[in-house]
Amino acid sequence: MRRRGRPGLVGTMARTAVVAGTATAVAGGVSQRQAGKRQQAADAEAYEQQQQQAALDAQAQAAAQQAAAQQPAAAPADDPIAKLKELAELKEAGVINDDEFAAMKAKILAS
Repeated sequence: MRRRGRPGLVGTMARTAVVAGTATAVAGGVSQRQAGKRQQAADAEAYEQQQQQAALDAQAQAAAQQAAAQQPAAAPADDPIAKLKELAELKEAGVINDDEFAAMKAKILAS
């Protein structure tokens, strides 16, 4: 005895359960796929930023090395011999006298 027409209460509940379960499974799969894509995009962006930072660091290091190579080695500022030569030149040019030369010379040699 088969019943024709609309399904009974149990058939309707079973159909509803199947539809609801399928919708939940599909929605879960879609959300997982979207989360995976978002994570993949975030990873790609982080990698890109890391590569850009590494390139900037390399450029800064190269610029620093180039600047260091271009600068001549500066003489030490406290070189007493260079200062004494300058004093001797000033004395010979008549800018300072013998007493001033002796005082400055003593000061340079004391430091």
